[in-house]
Amino acid sequence: MFRQLLSLLGIAVAVVMVASVAVGAYVVGSLRGSLSEEAVALEAEVAEPPSLGPYESEFTLLLVGTDECEEELRAQLGARCEGADAGGQLNDVNMLMHVSAEPRRVTVVSFPRDLELPIPSCASPDGSVVSAMSKQPLNSAYSYGELGCVAKTISDLTGQEIPFAAKVSFGNVVNITDAIGGVEVCIGNGGIRDPHTGIDLPAGMHTVQGFDALQFLRTRHGVGDESDLARIGNQQQYMSRLVHKLRSDEILTNLPVVLDLANTAARNITPSESLTDPVRIVQLALTLKDVPFDDITFVQYPVLTDPDNANHVVPDRAAASVLWDALERNVPIDVSGKTNSNGGVIDANPQEQPEPTPDSTATPPTPVPTGTGAAEDRAVLPENINGVDATVETCSAGNVAANG
Repeated sequence: MFRQLLSLLGIAVAVVMVASVAVGAYVVGSLRGSLSEEAVALEAEVAEPPSLGPYESEFTLLLVGTDECEEELRAQLGARCEGADAGGQLNDVNMLMHVSAEPRRVTVVSFPRDLELPIPSCASPDGSVVSAMSKQPLNSAYSYGELGCVAKTISDLTGQEIPFAAKVSFGNVVNITDAIGGVEVCIGNGGIRDPHTGIDLPAGMHTVQGFDALQFLRTRHGVGDESDLARIGNQQQYMSRLVHKLRSDEILTNLPVVLDLANTAARNITPSESLTDPVRIVQLALTLKDVPFDDITFVQYPVLTDPDNANHVVPDRAAASVLWDALERNVPIDVSGKTNSNGGVIDANPQEQPEPTPDSTATPPTPVPTGTGAAEDRAVLPENINGVDATVETCSAGNVAANG
């Protein structure tokens, strides 16, 4: 099963590159035609009109990744597109990006596809209304009301208004990663071998792109404990390294690559109506251009085991409230949990732990002040909110030994 996809952070930063090299008129015309098709209405209102300056308010943007079997990929995806597995589209990837007002901070929250939660009443594409449901897997929301229903479900869960959203598919990922020219990822623990996706990579650094990148992001059986939570950790490694690449001087100064990225991004997202204006996309992207890497954080939404199904999870709303409070107060956050509790990744540069002394206590040290906030201004997230900021290098925790 699917699967993690690219972060829309990458798409947004690609548009920043367009703005930074002053090719506005050409790209704006191209993007407007591409983005207007099949746009989706959302319930949340947009605070500011489009302008050539950065978006001044905080905002959230939802990226939804679906698993449809596009004709050009059917042969390569094999069993996923045949027989019982070839059903309707599921929103197997759900990532909410929150961008604060000044000082700018970016937090990307990944939600497990098997998260059991209420699904609100949604309007389906044919105009009918689907009744609210008290408990369904998150990845079923798209089947009830497509992108708008996923946004409404995530908004109800988090209490966050979602004025911007976009959907990408298998084929979209392949096209976008081809335009990027690949992302270098780190493979640890002897390598990744996953017969379900066909990925077979030895330990070390590898540049993945196109269909290989899709399979890297889809792999679940190849990393950690083979759970969807482990796969999220693997996905976060990819996103962090993607952001670093798109912010590098090599990309920013390469005009042909900039144009290719911008146009490919436009052709490969289904946006909300609020994202159909290319000036708006540039406006949002400009808010991300100079955010320090230690203020770009990727986290997993906190969960508890579903008492009705040990293979699924339910929201830990108490732990999540600490995260939402930190975002509302716009303070730096410290991820106190592990990089990935289900073993999807390992630290590429582990720090040696000091030997315990007789005077050692279990009391954790006070966070050291960094960035713009003092120690008392920082929010320490609960231990079951796992993740990393963009300064932390991780490697895929391959389980090649378990797969022969």
